[in-house]
Amino acid sequence: MTKTAPQKPKFRRENPEQRREQLIEATLRVIARKGVMGATVREISAEAGVAFSLIRHHFNTKEDLMYAAYAHHMQRMAQLSLASAGDSDRSPIDRMRQCIHDTLSLPVTKSESLQIWAGFIQMVPHDARMKQIHIDTYLGFRATLETLIKDALLAADSHSTPDQIEAKAIACNAVLDGLWLEGSMLPDMLPPAQLIEIAETTIMGIIGPHSDT
Repeated sequence: MTKTAPQKPKFRRENPEQRREQLIEATLRVIARKGVMGATVREISAEAGVAFSLIRHHFNTKEDLMYAAYAHHMQRMAQLSLASAGDSDRSPIDRMRQCIHDTLSLPVTKSESLQIWAGFIQMVPHDARMKQIHIDTYLGFRATLETLIKDALLAADSHSTPDQIEAKAIACNAVLDGLWLEGSMLPDMLPPAQLIEIAETTIMGIIGPHSDT
């Protein structure tokens, strides 16, 4: 009986964007384990299963890879938190409550996400590009909060000036940031249900009278 030679697997070329995302994800996994200082090109290439040269092919410098990784991480966290913000089938207050729930629950509160954020955040005051990425993400998240607040006030037949809405959004963002930070660090002491209840009460008070109806 003649044995058939095993067929070689077909080579599948991944497009550049897929490869870039794989390298970014590998970078974030290394940072979660070893911190930013431990995320060497050698460690990242080993995690991604690629040669050094492939990283250089997609990113001019290690710093460029770090910038892309930070932007990717922050954008993903914001997207997970605001996944229901544009759901026009739900009331503005229901969308705000869902935003609170999503921000203070898994997967946003995973310890790995906190470790990655903590690794990058120390670079923000000292690196102009990191600072700009942080500003852009912050302003994008805050703008969505402003829209939710404005819609909630209109639905309750209540009004605020643009400056007042901005101030409310800054305060709401600060509440979410603070509770997310503590909840991610101390999940056994501060369970999501408790933090969500605190956030809802505080944020509805910030937004204004009748906004919780």
